[in-house]
Amino acid sequence: MSALKDRLIARIARTGPLSVADYMAECLLHPEHGYYATRDPLGQAGDFITAPEVSQMFGELIGLWLAQVWMDQGAPARILLAEVGPGRGTLMADALRATRGVPGFHDALELHLVEASPVLRRAQGAALAGHAPSFHDSIADLPEGPLYLVANEFFDALPIRQFQRQANGWSERMIGAEGGRLAWGLSPPAPVAALAHRSDVTEGQIVETCAPAEAIAGEIGRRVAAHGGAALIIDYGDGESIGDTFQALRAHAPVDPLEAPGTADLTAHVAFGPIARAAHPARTSALTPQGVFLERLGITQRAQSLARGLSGAALETHVEAHRRLTHPQEMGHLFRVLALSPPGSPLPPALDPGPT
Repeated sequence: MSALKDRLIARIARTGPLSVADYMAECLLHPEHGYYATRDPLGQAGDFITAPEVSQMFGELIGLWLAQVWMDQGAPARILLAEVGPGRGTLMADALRATRGVPGFHDALELHLVEASPVLRRAQGAALAGHAPSFHDSIADLPEGPLYLVANEFFDALPIRQFQRQANGWSERMIGAEGGRLAWGLSPPAPVAALAHRSDVTEGQIVETCAPAEAIAGEIGRRVAAHGGAALIIDYGDGESIGDTFQALRAHAPVDPLEAPGTADLTAHVAFGPIARAAHPARTSALTPQGVFLERLGITQRAQSLARGLSGAALETHVEAHRRLTHPQEMGHLFRVLALSPPGSPLPPALDPGPT
């Protein structure tokens, strides 16, 4: 039994079953035994690979997107360039390299990274050493000012709660202990005000809520609406939550989320609808598949340019990376893109207008 499992079972014995949100927070962020506190989870040697690790093209295009938004908004002289959950710093390093030739952009920016993991902070600091990044524990700690922010595969790791529709209300899925093991259970049915509008959910179906995501989106939206800038949110999910999407990954394969807490990545699909509503008064774009977004930004032309210098296995890897990022059966459709921008500002590149 893992040390964290011992602690969780003891906590359950003292205070009762845990919500999925409490369980995720302990497993991912416990200062001694938490997943992000103890390892670098990325890459072939880790548990999962994110788009910036697939190809440099991803970060390059996002960097150019940010620079274009900056120019469209009048090229303000001082901006906060920020990333939440920056991984190893790969995306931001590629973005900054791609924008070196944009006149005035690097002179205007201050680089800010929001990261909880000390292991990943060290990797980010090394990758971005030439840009003097400032580190923060939360978005609330960022200075005020025009904010140009990227959140790639950040919201999926925020703690969720799960509710199952019953004939007379909602039962929350809880994690208890039986015979020295963690086990699923349900709370007694009760009304849930936050789900009162979900008439589309039938008895037995599960809905996931993520209060931290809505709070963070609200803070980002407030800053963008007040000071200018934009936020680009890229993650897997859909408009509204339906079904059980809670999952654990270890060594690139799914595992039982309750099996060995603290040793696997825990995530859930992102519900973009609540995020967009929470970001008001910022303007929100239409939700766009990642493949469509990248194609509109010119990823195929960039891929062809890079391919001219490659051959053999390197060329095959490059072609596969383009496919993985854009193809509907790979990351191209499951991953979605949502942008926040100030009311009345030009629509950010490669995206369609959202609901008014």
